[in-house]
Amino acid sequence: MIILYILITLNLLVFIVFGWDKRLSVKHKRRIPESTLLGITFIGGTVGAVLGMLIFRHKIAKMSFLLKFAIIVLVQAICVYFFKKYY
Repeated sequence: MIILYILITLNLLVFIVFGWDKRLSVKHKRRIPESTLLGITFIGGTVGAVLGMLIFRHKIAKMSFLLKFAIIVLVQAICVYFFKKYY
């Protein structure tokens, strides 16, 4: 149950970070590095990242980012599959 709360909190944080980066982008300010956005997505913030990308219309046209994002989702899916299979 605690893992669920951690994931919800993490995804909310990731959603906020994507929104904050979009705001910085609109104001032509220094941005949050893509490696940070992808890193927090990788550690479990995929749902928050997807929602942030769709709601804020952020990073949805940048193919290099989307490709890296898709690889992260694929790696997470493989990890979940093997975790559920063996545990």
